Amino acid sequence: MKKVTIYTDGACSGNPGPGGWAAVLIHGAERRELSGGEAQTTNNRMELTAAIAALRALNEPCEVDLYTDSTYLKRGITEWLPNWKRNNWRRRSGKRLLPVKNVDLWQTLDRLVAEHKVRFHWVEGHAGDTENERCDALARAAIPKGGNNG
Repeated sequence: MKKVTIYTDGACSGNPGPGGWAAVLIHGAERRELSGGEAQTTNNRMELTAAIAALRALNEPCEVDLYTDSTYLKRGITEWLPNWKRNNWRRRSGKRLLPVKNVDLWQTLDRLVAEHKVRFHWVEGHAGDTENERCDALARAAIPKGGNNG
């Protein structure tokens, strides 16, 4: 199975507001950078979109180490998702079950992760990790004009 390292990031100018996402895929000496943006979104949606786009870019099942500075993405996929699925895509809020936010993206990500062997890793953002910093720059550059890239 091909081994791929992926770094992802999302950015938003206002939350909600215009947003961008980016991913860097590395396989041996090969490197691919992806990015895109949306006029009206949230930072969490951009974080999820980056991971989805990266996994969609893989042409065959791969062994993936995916690095993110988003605790929302990392905890969502590794901790919360099994309970959401058991509760029919609902999350517990006190004694009530409420719909999972961004359920469309979580369901897509869940399907894509099942096609590969993915290990999710958290990295501290803005802490000097070269690939994380590159993703951040790409995501910010992908924010549609009209945002302040903040």
